[in-house]
Amino acid sequence: MDNKTISNIKSLGIDMIDQAGSGHPGIVLGAAPLIYTVYARHMNINTVDPTWICRDRFVLSAGHGSAMLYATLYLAGFNISLDDLKNFRRVGYKTPGHPEFGHTPGVDMTTGPLGQGIASAVGMAIGEKILENKFKLSDGKPLINYNVYALVGDGDLMEGVSYEACSLAGTLNLDNLIVLYDSNNISLDGDTSNTFTENVIERFNAMGWHTEKVLNGTNVEDIDKAINRSKKSGKPSLIEVKTIIGNGSVNAGKNIVHGKCLSKEDIRSVKRGLDIKDEPFYVDVNNMNKFRNQIVERSARKYELWARNYREFMNNSSEEVIEVFNSFFNPKKIDIINTDFNLDKGIKEATRVTNGKIMTTISKNIHNFIGGSADLSSSTNTYLKDMQDIKDNHYFGKNIWFGVREHSMGSILNGLALSGFKPFGSTFLTFSDYMKPAIRLSALMNLPVNYIFTHDSINIGPDGPTHQPIEQLAMLRSTPNLMVFRPADANELIGCWDVMLNSSGPNALVLSRQDVRTLPSTVPEYVKYGAYPVRKERKQLHGIIIATGTEVFTSLLIAEQLYNEIGLDLRVISMPCQELFLMQQERFKNSLIPGGIKTIVVEAGSSFGWYRFVINEKYLMTIDKFGISGTKGEVENYCNFTFEQIKERIRKLF
Repeated sequence: MDNKTISNIKSLGIDMIDQAGSGHPGIVLGAAPLIYTVYARHMNINTVDPTWICRDRFVLSAGHGSAMLYATLYLAGFNISLDDLKNFRRVGYKTPGHPEFGHTPGVDMTTGPLGQGIASAVGMAIGEKILENKFKLSDGKPLINYNVYALVGDGDLMEGVSYEACSLAGTLNLDNLIVLYDSNNISLDGDTSNTFTENVIERFNAMGWHTEKVLNGTNVEDIDKAINRSKKSGKPSLIEVKTIIGNGSVNAGKNIVHGKCLSKEDIRSVKRGLDIKDEPFYVDVNNMNKFRNQIVERSARKYELWARNYREFMNNSSEEVIEVFNSFFNPKKIDIINTDFNLDKGIKEATRVTNGKIMTTISKNIHNFIGGSADLSSSTNTYLKDMQDIKDNHYFGKNIWFGVREHSMGSILNGLALSGFKPFGSTFLTFSDYMKPAIRLSALMNLPVNYIFTHDSINIGPDGPTHQPIEQLAMLRSTPNLMVFRPADANELIGCWDVMLNSSGPNALVLSRQDVRTLPSTVPEYVKYGAYPVRKERKQLHGIIIATGTEVFTSLLIAEQLYNEIGLDLRVISMPCQELFLMQQERFKNSLIPGGIKTIVVEAGSSFGWYRFVINEKYLMTIDKFGISGTKGEVENYCNFTFEQIKERIRKLF
């Protein structure tokens, strides 16, 4: 059965690519034995219940091998039709160009950007360890217990994010993580001797992993034995499997077979070698049924046992424990607005400091709230007080020490979100650049990841332009399906968290290092509208100032002074979330910012994205150049962003 099913995976994969006119046949022909061995002999899954909580996870980090994955899932019995395979890479079918979470049954993560899959698999493994230790049966055994498998290629391991994440996996000793390395010494441009000559096994050994090497990538028994040894190793495991890219093709072992369709003659030749009928999308039904039965027979026992354990757990656990369990897998609306955070709103403090207090309270009330920082918790104030740390063989805490690893932090957060958590990760706003690929995948998968960015403006003067964010807010706001919040004070910060924790998608919270006062006119409940007035015109509306973050206080003060000095009557609007405002009905938006009224934007960042609100660039009190090293005042003066400079520019407009 092994060889026949592998051959059918290969033939279906190359037929899909041929029909679509694009795809990656090399990995299909080279790595099919790897994916087959995992699914036929190890994966505990239920094709009828593909989101089963206790299923094993499989991450195709080498996402360009999607045709191979879809063929395997179809043969395994997931709700994918032969018609879906025939319409690979076509709109309206379950077989997109790269695997997409939520789109195809059996796909546990959206992959394609190399390195992201394995990095998020680390997050999934961390999530499993926490759940395994949190929910116990009466006999002390875990209710939730599964493995995370990932299939990677040379490209995944060249990308730096993979090593960031794998280093942490070794530190945390994630023995539930098994990575199969499709090692064929070929990348898209040519032989890896040009780019990638290190000893991967030795590198993973140095990171604290268990390693195996299988010399014959077509030998299912050897791959199976390596996986079994890995399961018993007590460490995260890397299994290097030597394969031949495009095995069986006339271009086998060459880079040309990586991403180029096979010729018709080559397809016929490959199928002859596989002993597969030379007809498009041929399926050996008898053998497919054997493959499915093998999966069902193995997995059904674990599924039935888990169902019994689940009933016992729900019947014998306290209401408090059941509430904790449901917070992961059956979440309800969370009321943050009416939560008592015990804040002293009369003092002047940075929103990063206020946020730390709010997060500590949130962590005590929201059980799946977990995260950490990129070695910056003392600066970002995101360490959850009175909560334990996640460490090797101690997975009971809520604080994750990511180390100086922004990129993999974001990827790991995605893995945690895919496991039932509402995770957060923090760093300086300027370093959000390191996290962009992971943020983009959060948005693509619509995951409830909360990115917390502090030090949000040029006001951190002495650190110089490398630490002074300019274009980062615009970058974040340009990302579809990402909510970006920049609150003015404690009131708005509470409102932001109320929206964020009840959101199904990702959020970016941008906070100040400089101290601010809690304003009497800010309202937590109004954050959900994205924008609202914090100063209304006294008599006649002459103009409007839109501001965010710490510039809200600046704009209020300027508006009051201009009213007292020259009678200029300005409405000041706080816009903590541009995306939420743009989602409101036109009637609301027009009432807040009516047409024909001079409108000004004040924000310590790029003008990009603000033009929709103003007549021309003169009305943008923003910063479109890099800062400079100096005192706060010197940097503001250099950027034409002192209080007096902004005030004078506004005065001239009227």
